[in-house]
Amino acid sequence: MLPIRTSWTRARKGLASFIQDERGSLLPMVAGSMLMLTGAAGVAIDGARMFYVKDVLQKSLDSAGLAAGHAMSVTDMESDAREFFNANVGSLGGVVSDSTMLVDVSDDNELITLTASASVEATFMRLFGYDAITVSASTEVSRETRGMELVLVMDNTGSMRHDDKIGTMKDAAEDLVEIVFGDDETNTNLWAGVVPYITHVNVGSGNYGWLSDDGKDKVDNEYYGTEWKGCLEARADGEDETDTPPTEIPFEPYYWNDTDPYWKYSNRRGWYLVDKDNNWIDDSTGTVTIDEVNSSSALGPNRGCASEITPLVAEKSKILAAIDVMEPWSFGGTAANYGLVWGWRVLSPRWRGLWAGSPSNLPLDHDTPYMDKVMVMLTDGVNELISRDAELGGSDYTAFGRLYDFGYSDIYEARDEFDDRFDRICQNIKNDDIIIYTITFGSTPDEDTQSAYAACASNPAFYFHAPTAASLTEAFEEIGRQLSNLRLSK
Repeated sequence: MLPIRTSWTRARKGLASFIQDERGSLLPMVAGSMLMLTGAAGVAIDGARMFYVKDVLQKSLDSAGLAAGHAMSVTDMESDAREFFNANVGSLGGVVSDSTMLVDVSDDNELITLTASASVEATFMRLFGYDAITVSASTEVSRETRGMELVLVMDNTGSMRHDDKIGTMKDAAEDLVEIVFGDDETNTNLWAGVVPYITHVNVGSGNYGWLSDDGKDKVDNEYYGTEWKGCLEARADGEDETDTPPTEIPFEPYYWNDTDPYWKYSNRRGWYLVDKDNNWIDDSTGTVTIDEVNSSSALGPNRGCASEITPLVAEKSKILAAIDVMEPWSFGGTAANYGLVWGWRVLSPRWRGLWAGSPSNLPLDHDTPYMDKVMVMLTDGVNELISRDAELGGSDYTAFGRLYDFGYSDIYEARDEFDDRFDRICQNIKNDDIIIYTITFGSTPDEDTQSAYAACASNPAFYFHAPTAASLTEAFEEIGRQLSNLRLSK
């Protein structure tokens, strides 16, 4: 065995000879390859992290932009955007060292521009002198109202007088209109209408031409000193559930006949005279008393004919005015099915050019590009007829006649029939590609009514039960936000 010194000496000589050997360059090649491979690995790993950060940054920025656009107030845009951006970009954890976002709102508040950047800490790229890499993203959000035909179908029954529910509903509905229209009196491709209802609706006397010849003869009676206000009877044979226009099947006018006083007996009072229905012609003197504008004690053939329907119009002021004049009418009861079908007729293209006071090109076809047809339906109670004595036909007079005219002897059976018709009309409307939002308001709507309205809505998220005034305001605001469509323009 060689001494250790001798072995070491030979090893040094061999290594020196290898280094000085010019017959090959293996070592430089290996060293260069290792450097290239290390760099490639660094670029790949750091590049993947950059792409990941870029993706999260863009998504965070888009969500921030949508949040800014949904803000009820312009002053809330930036704070809402930052809240959403910070919540989403937080998922990057320790991948980024810092991030920033800038929000710029145009002078007309219609265009929101957002830019963001984030610093990604380098790993392998540090070998090449890069401690961090900056990633940036940008987006623009247009605050736009999608083309829409919108109709509000509003309960104007007597129960809305309690606790000023009518005032709460009007304020909330006006808020929705303000959200959808914004600060403008008109908005491109946006029209709205209002349908007040009880157990009948008022289409307006300007639509006199919808009446049959017999119906016109009935209301053309100047002797009584009254004119037809515009309320109609429900058509028979299932046509109260369709959007068939009056050009195919005309209407009969709503006409509440004079009713005579009658004697009634009770154990407590004995025989007494009842005169509480609609005695507008005095039997002994022939004197005619007409009062058709009082919502709680009207007399005359138009008794209970409530506020007039406003068909589709472009002006925000007209819709706000239509909401403002609504008031509760204490006659007939509630027939939400009848209000619902008239909301459909306001939106149906089969009624194009028929509504007095509405542009002749409306309603538009269902397949009009970038247009939606939307209905918001509200009730504060259940479908019902106000009961009356048998001598008066079992109920107040309605668009469906009195209880006995309607074919029932029990008001609860009549309610079930109204409920069934409501369900069928809802389905007919949804089959016609109309979006339905529904609201039940207050404590009166029972579980059956709430279930029916939830089923009527086009989407579970489109139904709202609002037991209080505050929750009704929130419901209308949420619907307004949903209807204010946004799109990412870049």
